[in-house]
Amino acid sequence: MSSAATKLANAADATSAEAQTLVLDMRKALSSMKSLAVEYERAGKPDKVKQLEDAVQELVASYEDCAYLAEAVKKVPVAYQPSDQATDFRKLIEWEVEKVKGASRSSGHKDQLIRQFKQAVWEVHHAGQPMPGDEQEELVMTSTQNSILNMHCPLTLKPIIELENPVRCMDCRHIYDKDPIMSHIRRSKAPNCPVAGCPAVLQVARIFCDTFLRMEIEELRSSRPSAPNTTEVEDISDQGEDEAEDLMDDDEDE
Repeated sequence: MSSAATKLANAADATSAEAQTLVLDMRKALSSMKSLAVEYERAGKPDKVKQLEDAVQELVASYEDCAYLAEAVKKVPVAYQPSDQATDFRKLIEWEVEKVKGASRSSGHKDQLIRQFKQAVWEVHHAGQPMPGDEQEELVMTSTQNSILNMHCPLTLKPIIELENPVRCMDCRHIYDKDPIMSHIRRSKAPNCPVAGCPAVLQVARIFCDTFLRMEIEELRSSRPSAPNTTEVEDISDQGEDEAEDLMDDDEDE
């Protein structure tokens, strides 16, 4: 690889990493805005809620665009063709963004994030009741969730929401823990996908963690009910033991 190509690849990696960091920051901001909207709804301030909803709509659009950009920038060094003419990198990146959008099977992130915001606000006064138009929204949720084909790594059986280094095969779309799947590939000349019944033959170059995978896992994680607080469980257990001891003492006194 030439010096110029190396510099371009390094610049692309750095820019993509910055974009991915921005995506995560946007996700945190959306979560904070949702919590604030819930507080405004409880306080009876619908105007404030509406302002936040409008802001969420704008931020969510930028959120997905930034994710596309993070993926597209990584492809620029491969698409770049040296020539005597100056390269219009802005146009090159725009082309790559359009290709990423066209090839991506990840869709519905914007709709799902907006739905989560509206649902959180709705449940302040309508807990347990379906939102208006909920049937249509469920179609959006289903299409988004279907982009995740397996809920556990087929090698480690660890839930994908707990994987520190998740990767996905771009051919069969199955998700794995990075180190185990790479070891699996190295041990075989023609390694098949370890998911039962999947005929895909794995290639290292076709397995990586794209920005959308992290987005999908984060959405899946946020849609799951929170795990019980272990401290609270211990407190309840201790309380139960104390009450049992008190009852035993009372019986002895009698």
